Amino acid sequence: MSLIVKKSQLPNAGKGLYTTKPIKKGEKVIEYKGEIINWKEYEKRVAENKDGYLFYISNKRCIDAYPTPQYKARYANDAAGLSRVKGLSNNCNYEIFGDQCFIVSKRDIKAGEEIFVNYTKEYWDCVRFNIKHGYYNPKK
Repeated sequence: MSLIVKKSQLPNAGKGLYTTKPIKKGEKVIEYKGEIINWKEYEKRVAENKDGYLFYISNKRCIDAYPTPQYKARYANDAAGLSRVKGLSNNCNYEIFGDQCFIVSKRDIKAGEEIFVNYTKEYWDCVRFNIKHGYYNPKK
């Protein structure tokens, strides 16, 4: 897959992930890679404010992309997050295959489009809670 990282179309999102070639519906766009850790280790990183790119598979297997900026999947944003742009919607989902996570297209995606993936309602509820209580420190 030909993917590039550049400024996102979403305000305050920082960087975004874009495709340079068309992607068919149901195609694996990219594997979500990072350091493999357990939930206990992740909780330590949260306390140190070294978090924000976790994909949870199980208590024993979490993919933490925070310390691995070379892996592009972490740059996929959620079009249904805190800042929205009219006309932009999620075109992908996260899917687990065994002990791996992939971003998978839920429709045909044209060359040049930004990849948007659903972070889940639970993720955004947590972010809103943290903002309300002054814990949220967005990473630009």
